[in-house]
Amino acid sequence: MTIPNSNAFRHRKRFTRVLIGTSVALLPAIISAAQPQSSGWASRDPAQTIQPTAAPSYAGHVVRTTPATPNLREVQGIDYREIDRYANSLVAGQRVPGLAIAIVRHGKIEFIKGYGITDAQNPEPVDTHTVFRLASLSKSFASALTSLLVQQGRIHWNDGVTQWVPSFRLPTQSATDRVTVENLVSQSVGLPKNAFDRDIEANLDYPSAVSKLATVNMKCDPGACYSYQNVAFSLIGDVVFAATGNFYPEAVERMIFKPLGMNDASYGLAGIQASPRWARPHIGRAGAWRSLTPKPTYYRLAPAAGVNASISDMAQWLIAQTGHRTDVLSENALDNMHSSKVKSPTELRGSSWRRGRLNDASYGLGWRVYNYAGHRVIFHGGAVEGYRGAMALVPERDLGLVILWNSSSSLPSGLMPTIVDRALALPGLPWLPKEITGLSEQSAPADSGLPEPEGND
Repeated sequence: MTIPNSNAFRHRKRFTRVLIGTSVALLPAIISAAQPQSSGWASRDPAQTIQPTAAPSYAGHVVRTTPATPNLREVQGIDYREIDRYANSLVAGQRVPGLAIAIVRHGKIEFIKGYGITDAQNPEPVDTHTVFRLASLSKSFASALTSLLVQQGRIHWNDGVTQWVPSFRLPTQSATDRVTVENLVSQSVGLPKNAFDRDIEANLDYPSAVSKLATVNMKCDPGACYSYQNVAFSLIGDVVFAATGNFYPEAVERMIFKPLGMNDASYGLAGIQASPRWARPHIGRAGAWRSLTPKPTYYRLAPAAGVNASISDMAQWLIAQTGHRTDVLSENALDNMHSSKVKSPTELRGSSWRRGRLNDASYGLGWRVYNYAGHRVIFHGGAVEGYRGAMALVPERDLGLVILWNSSSSLPSGLMPTIVDRALALPGLPWLPKEITGLSEQSAPADSGLPEPEGND
């Protein structure tokens, strides 16, 4: 099956000409980050059958469900009243503590809102500036920073990693010499899947984990196969330091966060704890959510999993990723990041929406590249203890969406394919369970909502 050209974001002036009549008609629905207000899909409205749910109680506090936002309506296939009801249903009855959603289209924020609470023990409402831990969504920032440095001529994609990190070693000298900068951020180093992630989770420091890469049997030659990594991926931070003299988080802040106005964004445990409002991670215990202090473990792998950001920050990130901030990220850089570098067939056997929608899957540079029912979708997910997130770009609709939540449940994951299906006018499938949608019948199984392994998205 042929899917739309990989450079679908490139011709944005053409998109503007085609859509300008619609855009002018929808100007009242184009909203600011501070005043979310938008639209949705025109098909059946199953969420209207959801029965009212009592306001949840946390630690003796009654926390009311986020009220429906007035004036939501349909915009080009997406019914934001529907999304609003589904999100409210997810946080009702303590299904998940809190979540936040942003959707951008044609370089504008079309929908943005927080739901639920930041902390089950000390509840405060999630808003658009509540900071979440991004986990592996952080990888897209690593590929973007690398792209900027390549654009400046400071590093090159085909540079050997040992050119910048002479101490780097794999089991053989041949493999060591062949690993390039591109291999690091395209998940094609050739190591076994998630090499030494368990050691990181057991509190091993990053330099020791890197040194252990020399002790593991290779899965394939560098560049020859896909194998997801966090430790090896994070070597890009060492490359950045060697090439610029700047610590990796400082480089991202200077070259990405500040230019894009991502004012809530930070790196590391200290960064999230210093945020004025941040969502605590939650795990399920005895039928209730218990908030935790975030673990420092994966924060030690800053390029792979170190970013903290609010949904307002992520809306700006999506606007840049859809090609509307070429002063920061050029079209050529975006095309390269969003292009397939190595096939990732294991993705086709993943969650229910992957099994139901994906015809092909690859890894680009810090992004996954999908043939989604014949359409090109760029995606990444993230998971660490008590936090999850998902973000997607739909080039032929000039659309981006991101969902962040502060629990180990996978239940909100179904929102992402639900929104993508509506944007692409695909026949709707119930990627969310009937308790959320209100549908009396399910034609396809929704995911269980059970937690997935850390660092595996």
